[in-house]
Amino acid sequence: MRIAVTGSIATDHLMTFPGRFAEQILPDQLAHVSLSFLVDTLDIRHGGVAANIAYGLGLLGRRPVLVGAVGKDFDGYGQLLRAAGVDTDSVRVSERQHTARFMCTTDEDGNQLASFYAGAMAEARDIDLGETAGRPGGLDLVLVGADDPEAMLRHTRACRELGLRRAADPSQQLARLEGDSVRELVDGAELLFTNAYERALLLGKTGWTEGEVLARVGTWITTLGAKGCRIDTAGRPGIESAAVPATDAADPTGGGDAFRAGFLAALASGLEVVDAARAGAVMATFALESVGPQSYEVTREGVHERLVAAYGPEAAVIAPALFAGAR
Repeated sequence: MRIAVTGSIATDHLMTFPGRFAEQILPDQLAHVSLSFLVDTLDIRHGGVAANIAYGLGLLGRRPVLVGAVGKDFDGYGQLLRAAGVDTDSVRVSERQHTARFMCTTDEDGNQLASFYAGAMAEARDIDLGETAGRPGGLDLVLVGADDPEAMLRHTRACRELGLRRAADPSQQLARLEGDSVRELVDGAELLFTNAYERALLLGKTGWTEGEVLARVGTWITTLGAKGCRIDTAGRPGIESAAVPATDAADPTGGGDAFRAGFLAALASGLEVVDAARAGAVMATFALESVGPQSYEVTREGVHERLVAAYGPEAAVIAPALFAGAR
């Protein structure tokens, strides 16, 4: 399965606050919030949801096609992605803008406050997905991730016109998108990814019930952090899958993106959705145990060991299948 991942490509500035945001926020002053947090650490890492997902797929040997817009400062970053097995030939390089920036502060409870500067990402709307689909090897599945809103809609429409299978992953852009746009992005997707908060936001934005969403998508995967994930399909009982416990959680940034990489790689290997959820969970844990969304590594043996420890002997089939299709 040839997978294209569209969405943001960014440089992450990750900071840690040695306290709790909740203790600094006064409920009766929410209309006049003015806060500054003295942070203990600053890590500058490569990120962006599309690049993070593509990185995870690359580690699993899937040779994903990354589709997004960057600045001329992308050279070094691009080399690292290619070394990880990511096809960057469909990345647009801006003549005017810098690569996007993500600035995020995490407190000791894992809560995050973040800002995102689009920069070159605004030019993603000029990318023609048909050109990528027309390259040798074609495309079997396109994940439409958080990106310039016009780019997300253009890629969704291109998938419909080209008859390409599609996964919808609006994530951070749900807060900005209007209801009509969210409905268009979701409708007809084979897979829909959200976290628990985004799930509620999506329902509010679309005005649809959960049943109405499930009537329009194939499978809805909702990540639940340390509680694992929930998988919903129309006409079937929901399935809950536990997380893989982290031995030493270092940074939550990119955990959801790593989950998506593992999930998609497992589906590409022919595994069922429950095993795909478990593959996603183990990838998320590896990411959580590293600082930055693209600093973790995986091996077949390491994946196998963590899966069996978390889910028992029945999970022993996942790692061989996950790595069997590696290019």
